[in-house]
Amino acid sequence: MATADKSVMVFGIDDSEHSLYAFEWTLDHFFAPFPGTAPFKLVVVHAKPSPTTAIGLAGAAAIDVLPLVEADLKKAADRVVEKAREICSSKSVTDVTVEVVEGDARNVMCEAVENHRASILVVGSHGYGAIKRAVLGSVSDYCAHHAHCTVMIVKKPKIKH
Repeated sequence: MATADKSVMVFGIDDSEHSLYAFEWTLDHFFAPFPGTAPFKLVVVHAKPSPTTAIGLAGAAAIDVLPLVEADLKKAADRVVEKAREICSSKSVTDVTVEVVEGDARNVMCEAVENHRASILVVGSHGYGAIKRAVLGSVSDYCAHHAHCTVMIVKKPKIKH
């Protein structure tokens, strides 16, 4: 929930290089310059896929592997949370909440915006082309169209040769 004096910023994070770049960029521009007086309360949200979504199996075979997949997904989520906390700490950002929510990242981010009454959602961009985006789906594109707040998409600059 937003406090009386601070709006809430939800940041959608995963373990990709693009997401971590966007997270550091966001902290550098919205939090680090204002130690203790940042204009936002930061809520970092990681969407953990459900085990059944991750393996795409159904039936009896899935029952045997589900606990293993769940354990791996939990370890991966724990690494993302730890990395987010490390980055925040290195930039002296202390007013932060980190959450792991199971589900599709697109829905998780939009629901986090509603649950926290966020005024802005920040996500990174993997920089996929139109075909890859159409096949894989784009979290940033979905959020830009469905989140009920301002959406900022942070892209990692391309290196020019």
